Amino acid sequence: MKYRPISFPRLAGELAERILAMPGREWVRVAVDGAVDTQVLADAMADPLRVGGRPALRVSTTDFLRPASLRFERGRRDPDARYSDWLDEGGLRREVLDPLAPGGSGLVLPALWDAGRDRATRLDRAPLPPGGVLIVDGELLLGRGLPLELTVHLALSASALRRRLPEDEHWALPAYERYDRDVRPAEVADVLVRADDPRHPAVREAA
Repeated sequence: MKYRPISFPRLAGELAERILAMPGREWVRVAVDGAVDTQVLADAMADPLRVGGRPALRVSTTDFLRPASLRFERGRRDPDARYSDWLDEGGLRREVLDPLAPGGSGLVLPALWDAGRDRATRLDRAPLPPGGVLIVDGELLLGRGLPLELTVHLALSASALRRRLPEDEHWALPAYERYDRDVRPAEVADVLVRADDPRHPAVREAA
């Protein structure tokens, strides 16, 4: 397996080019998956897509968490709950991904739940015109069978993850270890990026 050094801005441009080259799709749904830096890469993709004539809509799964009563039912620092119970997968499908399926309405709810205030956001749905691109970022997204046209995984070695994850989040390390072991995101993602050092990422070359 060969890797090519790249910067995040350059990677964002290459991903945009790949999306622009996808033929015959009413909408393209993209996921940027990883423990850190997903928002940085996902944000960087929006401008080159718009320059290429494709409207882009950004959504973060931090705005699609389940209520605290459900997330913390087994305690605030339970790694198994982080792995399986935090994301409102049904809400993400219903409000974001399904409206962009073939023949869908194109109306996307950009955020469902304000985790800080633990209440619904009550935002209006945003229309994404045909030809538009949805870019979702978040953690532990692969292996769920989500309807996506392109998946990107930012991979970290165990030592880099421990170094880069905030210390008060280290309790979640077993969740990421389980994800790597059970889902093998580095193998199932369409695009794999080694991101141990955010200043010097590397993208896996196509076989």
